[in-house]
Amino acid sequence: MHTFRVWVPTATNVDLVLRDGVLPMRWAHDGWWERQVAEAHHGTDYAYSIDGSDPLPDPRSAWQPDGVHGFSRVFDADRHEWTDDSWTGRDARGAVFYELHIGTFTLEGTLDAAAEHLDYLAVLGVEVVSLLPVAAFPGVHGWGYDGVDLYAVHAPYGGPEALQRFVDRCHDAGLAVCLDVVYNHLGPSGNYLDKFGPYFTTRHSTPWGPAVNLDDTGSSEVRRWICDNALRWFRDFHFDVLRLDAVHALVDDSPTHLLQQLSTETAALSRELGRPLGLVAESDLNDPRTVDPVSDGGMGMTAQWSDDFHHALHSLLTGERFGYYVDFGDPAVFAKTLTKVFLHDGTYSTFRHKLWGRPVDPRTHRGSQFLAYTSNHDQIGNRALGDRPALTPGQLAIGAALVLTSPYTPMLFMGEEWGASTPWRFFTDFTEPALADAVRTGRRREFAEFGWDADEIPDPQDPQTWRSSVLDWSEPDDEPHRELLAWYRHLLTFRARMPELRDDRLESAGVAFDPAGGWLVVSRGSLRVVANLAAEEALVPVDRGDPLGTEYLVMSFAGAEVTDAGVRLPGHGVAIVAV
Repeated sequence: MHTFRVWVPTATNVDLVLRDGVLPMRWAHDGWWERQVAEAHHGTDYAYSIDGSDPLPDPRSAWQPDGVHGFSRVFDADRHEWTDDSWTGRDARGAVFYELHIGTFTLEGTLDAAAEHLDYLAVLGVEVVSLLPVAAFPGVHGWGYDGVDLYAVHAPYGGPEALQRFVDRCHDAGLAVCLDVVYNHLGPSGNYLDKFGPYFTTRHSTPWGPAVNLDDTGSSEVRRWICDNALRWFRDFHFDVLRLDAVHALVDDSPTHLLQQLSTETAALSRELGRPLGLVAESDLNDPRTVDPVSDGGMGMTAQWSDDFHHALHSLLTGERFGYYVDFGDPAVFAKTLTKVFLHDGTYSTFRHKLWGRPVDPRTHRGSQFLAYTSNHDQIGNRALGDRPALTPGQLAIGAALVLTSPYTPMLFMGEEWGASTPWRFFTDFTEPALADAVRTGRRREFAEFGWDADEIPDPQDPQTWRSSVLDWSEPDDEPHRELLAWYRHLLTFRARMPELRDDRLESAGVAFDPAGGWLVVSRGSLRVVANLAAEEALVPVDRGDPLGTEYLVMSFAGAEVTDAGVRLPGHGVAIVAV
């Protein structure tokens, strides 16, 4: 027995389409239609016909075995026999995140294949596995940010049953799990929502077209569709954290913003389940109100990404100053983002041509409310070639040390821990020729404006673009990857053992630096992270009342010598010393 329900507020007739026939549905209430079918159960295929239309997939479909244009399939989430009863959850704040994409983490590109590497992640020191979107999207290979069936799990990844197995195995390995969800837009192929109701509005616009309807006629049910989706990942799939994509594009003039509603409902479910549930926002606004409590007028998010910290660190290490890096790169800028979170906190943004952001008050905000990283899927994949930063092993080691010893919640991007040589490119798998060509042409036109030759830009539709982005798991066994991986493991082990490195007070970090950019020293309690940013050997002064001795060296990458005058480091060397 299964009851089919669908919201179609303006339809005259709605039919339930099964493989062996068509059944009329009845109007229930407030735009909802229902039909109970005794023979339907887990695995039954179905679709909806609206006023005689072709069969359409369910807007709340949990399973699209034949892709986003095919029939939906009934999924009974209670069938899975969970083994994580002893899992009590994990607070996302301060935990070590590891962002990975199922389709390129392994060559198989499945959840089950990714699960074979969970012990590796646990030994590395990861605490939260953060999955890029798994909602069903067109084709086989893609980033997942053009998902259209937000309740379904991408079939080539293994579908919903594989996702439950994956989360269960993560918890068994002591790992929390975060899921990236996209509520600010849907992809162009397989998006049938406007056939069902007012899921979009022209009252607002976004870079992707009409905005998701959060405050126009019919928005109550659209908001319910979003919030039910989020709560379902927590309840039926046992996720611990959701990462909300580009929340600045959730345009909402309602008295209660969608994020506030979601935060309140998530907190209620957390109390019901008896374990912490987190919401991590990606926001371009540089506004600490994103993480302020709803009771104080904030959005109630657990944490948010800090792109300013990334830009400051990336520019410091690479020397890049173009595009949105134009205001970054100076050591003083890095010092500000390490101690005050945002560079642009009411200051002028050259890239945006306006004043931007709001300051973070260290009296009311903790560093763990902000995520820090040397790279992520955006900062690599949105580069013209999808290339990882061209840095020496020493520079990569410096970046790792500055992130993992910061007062922030650290995040790694898959493969960075061994300096993966594989790029992570933008790739799609649209079957419609016109759409495929539009994506290809648009990508090349975008980067032509920055001086790139169109022939240099990888074709998103070429299967080789996806294939080249798959991690090479043989690399960690070879140098220089092996040495860098050992450095990450040492850093993560040291971070876990040292309370000073888990101190998330913004005032707990201090920075001294060479104005010319030759070196910097980060203070964390009695520890000093000493980095030589130059390619030549340097003696980096460390402020201390007594001369330093060799016994004060805690760890180093590529060697270090502690002298009375400071720490002597090779080019691009980094060390941690106790003073």
